[in-house]
Amino acid sequence: MGIDGDAPGPPDRQFGEEGGRLSYGGYLCLPALLAQQQPQSQAPDELLFITIHQVYELWFKLLLHELESARFAMFGGELWQARHLFQRVQAVERVLIEQVDVLETMTPQDFLAFRAKLAPASGFQSVQFRELEFLSGLKDERYLTSFRHASEAELARLRRRLDEPTLWDAYLAALAQRGLPVSDDEIMASLLTVARDRRSHDDLWQLAEDLLNHDETTALWRMRHVQMVERQIGDKSGTGGSTGAPYLRGRTRLHYFPLLWELRAWL
Repeated sequence: MGIDGDAPGPPDRQFGEEGGRLSYGGYLCLPALLAQQQPQSQAPDELLFITIHQVYELWFKLLLHELESARFAMFGGELWQARHLFQRVQAVERVLIEQVDVLETMTPQDFLAFRAKLAPASGFQSVQFRELEFLSGLKDERYLTSFRHASEAELARLRRRLDEPTLWDAYLAALAQRGLPVSDDEIMASLLTVARDRRSHDDLWQLAEDLLNHDETTALWRMRHVQMVERQIGDKSGTGGSTGAPYLRGRTRLHYFPLLWELRAWL
């Protein structure tokens, strides 16, 4: 019955056209989003190049969100939640690797048709990617002076990342909450305890494996990226002034969590 005793009226429709609250394009801000691809030349493949890199930046934004949440969960002792988030992170990072295949459908000749228009822009200048590195443990203050084209807001974000705890700091906090010592002299012994007593510490072991997966998948993306660069421009210098492929190849040897790699030698 209705409020006044009458027969009930139609249900309050919240979905479908009857709701009329929000459209697909409005929710996703599609007019603004699709207006952001602005080629600087008439080369047909420049739209592909722009789109791929904008999509990378969207994924980077999501990864920062998820990794921050995983860090918070580790500090809070919610290891199951951190593990769930790391599984999502790894799924996204696999997509990052696979996107290189799309970019490689562009031939070197296609790229050279507009490459000169890019200078001095370069992927080196991706502030979000540096944020991901800082958050994961690769902190380098030199980027604060080398990012000449970064805005004050972007530099402020990098400074904040330099001061924030890393994912490794959060994992050490999880070890300490379990009563395991985490000083520089004792951390390897604690990692060995976790590895050798899976009955008591399997959640910590699996979380360490999640960290290692994040480290390894990022390294695979770096390697795939440098192979793509070599395929496109050989040993030419980068548009931003770096040495190009040699610089990128040098960074493929970096590790976010070196102690987790060293642990293998102690097992």
